[in-house]
Amino acid sequence: MASTNDTGTDAREQIRQLREQVDTLMRERVTPAVSNAAARAQEAAQHAREAAQHAREVAHEQTEAFSNRVREMPITSVLIAAAAGFLIGRISR
Repeated sequence: MASTNDTGTDAREQIRQLREQVDTLMRERVTPAVSNAAARAQEAAQHAREAAQHAREVAHEQTEAFSNRVREMPITSVLIAAAAGFLIGRISR
C-alpha cells in the first residue's frame, strides 16, 4: 500500500504534468488562434473605415454635382421643387 507521502508526491507530479500540458496547449493552440482572430477583426475594422470614407466621398461628390446643377439651371430647379411640393401636398391630403 502506498504511503500518504507517496500519494501526495504522485498528486503533485500529476498537477505538474497537467500544468505543462495546459501551458503547451496555450502556447501551441490558444495563443495563435486568439492572435489570428484579433488580426481578422483588425482587418475587418480597417475595411469598414475605408468603406465609410468612400461613402462619405461619394455623398460629397453627389451633393456638389446637385448643387452645381441647381446653380446652372435655377429656374428649372425652382419649377421642379414647386411641382414636387404640389404633388406631395396633393398626396398627403
